[in-house]
Amino acid sequence: MPRFSANLSMLFQEHDFLDRFDAAAGAGFTAVEYVSPYGHEIDAVAARLRRNGLTQALFNLPAGDWAAGERGIAALPGREGEFRRGIETAIDYARALGCGQVNCLAGIVPAEIDRNAARTVFVENLKFAADRLENAGIRLLIEPINDRIDMPGFFLTTSRQALEIMEAVGSPNLFLQYDIYHMHVMEGDLARTIEENLDRIAHVQIADYPGRHEPGTGEIDFPFLFDHLDRLGYAGWVGAEYRPKGGTMEGLGWLSGTLGHKGRLQDADH
Repeated sequence: MPRFSANLSMLFQEHDFLDRFDAAAGAGFTAVEYVSPYGHEIDAVAARLRRNGLTQALFNLPAGDWAAGERGIAALPGREGEFRRGIETAIDYARALGCGQVNCLAGIVPAEIDRNAARTVFVENLKFAADRLENAGIRLLIEPINDRIDMPGFFLTTSRQALEIMEAVGSPNLFLQYDIYHMHVMEGDLARTIEENLDRIAHVQIADYPGRHEPGTGEIDFPFLFDHLDRLGYAGWVGAEYRPKGGTMEGLGWLSGTLGHKGRLQDADH
């Protein structure tokens, strides 16, 4: 089985944020990730990681005004200065938390912004970020997200587009975050895409479809994909980034190996 990281922005929401670290460790996770640590004191977050022996697998660069609906600013013309300042903030947190990689969300591009202009800004921002983060010993990732269900208007939506952007940036320090749920919605062909691009994939995330719930609640064959990752020798983390259908703990059967051969949750005593 791959190594799993608990996404604390979606799991264990029955607890306050810092207490989710304790809950994740208690549930058997050895790593955590989340959208953003920036609303919390660095020392407080670092203390929870140390107390629970957890690895900080990933977090995002500052993504604009999340509460107002922004989901990244890297592809937004006119926000370049804010983007660059955010990189320095992310470096401070990554160093303190022992985190070796950060994800860059492209953002939701308003209809009035020309897509070519957005692409130009995105590429230039990524060139700057990849270089600055490489100097700090931190990998930069980009993540395609579906714009059909979860984020209408999001700029980066397929693995093909992400790989083309990576080629345009031309940095060895730019990698793909491959979210199985989002790419199932947008393009399918999950196993082949992972295999053909394994050397560029630095992080994987999972949720089932439909509903974006835990593995075993939908149509994706996760036992096959987990075995596929193992066969390929994938050494990165797999982030559990889903909305629990019930309570978080009640939905962790997939983590203890109670998924059937078709990816459905099975009774634990069978």
